[in-house]
Amino acid sequence: MASPEMNEHPSQPQMAQMPQMQVETVENRDDGITLVDLIHIITKHAITAIITFAVVFLAVCAYTLITPPKYSSTAQTYATYSDASVEGGDISSINSASSYISNQIRSYPTLATTEAVLQPVIDELGLSLTVAQLGGQLTVENPTNTAFVNITVEDGNPQQSAAIANAVAESLQDVVENSLYDSDRQSPVKLSIVQQAQEPTSPSSPNVPLYMAIGLVGGLILGVFAALLRDLLATKIQDAKDLQDVVDAPIMGRIPEDEALKNPSPVVVSAPASAIAEEYRRVRTNLSFTARVDGMPSRLIVISSVSPNEGKTTTSVNVAASLAENGARVLLIDADLRHPSVANKLGLESGAGLAHVLSGQASVKDVVQRYWKPNLHVMPAGPKPPNASTLLNSDTMRELIRQALFQYEYVIIDTSPMIVANDAAVFGKIGTGVVLVSGRDVTDKRELRDIAGQLATLNVPITGFVFNFAKDSKKRASSYGNYYYYYNDDADGGKESGRRSHRKK
Repeated sequence: MASPEMNEHPSQPQMAQMPQMQVETVENRDDGITLVDLIHIITKHAITAIITFAVVFLAVCAYTLITPPKYSSTAQTYATYSDASVEGGDISSINSASSYISNQIRSYPTLATTEAVLQPVIDELGLSLTVAQLGGQLTVENPTNTAFVNITVEDGNPQQSAAIANAVAESLQDVVENSLYDSDRQSPVKLSIVQQAQEPTSPSSPNVPLYMAIGLVGGLILGVFAALLRDLLATKIQDAKDLQDVVDAPIMGRIPEDEALKNPSPVVVSAPASAIAEEYRRVRTNLSFTARVDGMPSRLIVISSVSPNEGKTTTSVNVAASLAENGARVLLIDADLRHPSVANKLGLESGAGLAHVLSGQASVKDVVQRYWKPNLHVMPAGPKPPNASTLLNSDTMRELIRQALFQYEYVIIDTSPMIVANDAAVFGKIGTGVVLVSGRDVTDKRELRDIAGQLATLNVPITGFVFNFAKDSKKRASSYGNYYYYYNDDADGGKESGRRSHRKK
């Protein structure tokens, strides 16, 4: 493969320069969670929220179904003073009796649950219950500022609930009128049963509508809480918004997982009409609006990632091919001397490369190779050197970049991951910043925050993010599918038309 000379001067297109975007690390910014943020979090962790809701709601439904029904029945009694307790029927005696009854009746709810009242009920009805157990079925109330004593019994048998309530009312009446006072004088309190307990026709518990409402509301609340908790505990980047929650930098593209990326060539070359190729063209367009290097006619695109296996090399070769496809003169430099992979990705010779140039063993024209188009040149890394950091930080490297910027419209540098080495910051200082490739479920939030802080300290902005392994929404995937269906249909139609025309000849 022929090697181009770097002293060829291509024409320089006049491209408007955009002001360099300022990157803000947002680790100390706390604007709280807005409704939009909450909806985004719930959407992002929709499966967790749905599963939690389903578990809670089904658990409440199951509890409602397996809980034995209970029936409640209420008997009402009314306390008055006996005729004998009021001497002469004068007003003073009546007022004294009323005051006495008011004081006494407040103790009747407790009195109704004592052995003196309940044991006769157990004996009369032949109940296989203790006094304490029967007392647990009772709810006895004295409504405020009234002389009523309401006795409610809850039991699994509707007939028995009414029978027990009436029996307790009668036993309480007997105790109040005949057992609480000396046998030689009549009780001053008369307790009358004014409402007999009736057999209930429907269970009082479980309250199915109430339980279903509790399950529904509780499931929704716990589902939202589970989504928030998962988002809070998540250590990996899940979507593009997570990146912007850490660093205020633009998203230049979202690249979904695609089998075409496993091909030994860029998707722009192997599948130019594919949806994934369009995504890289989108990145290309966004990069074309970034600022040129000061004093240079070209743009320096430094591509790195926080950690390995985030797809930075795949992004580098596809962006380079997309730019070259658009007619720009492009040089792709594999500066990841610790783990070179560009040559292998493109199927190029990797024996000689950048390492030889920086160590003085070869010239640039000896190692640069053309790929796919005459305007796309690639400089492989070459063999791994023992002193990668020294070579990449040398004056020779800086001069190589300076010369390349005069010869090419775009110089793309594929560098080591930031947690491995700080090479990207060195190159970003020469250019206008660093493009970070971030992989879903790969990028660690804390590491990204640390890297962003280091770059900010060095005054090297993050030009933008390329979000890799993104989940493609159904709506977006459907749009792509429809678009490319018609595109391919037209293409097939054109081919068929050409074949018919050929046969006519």
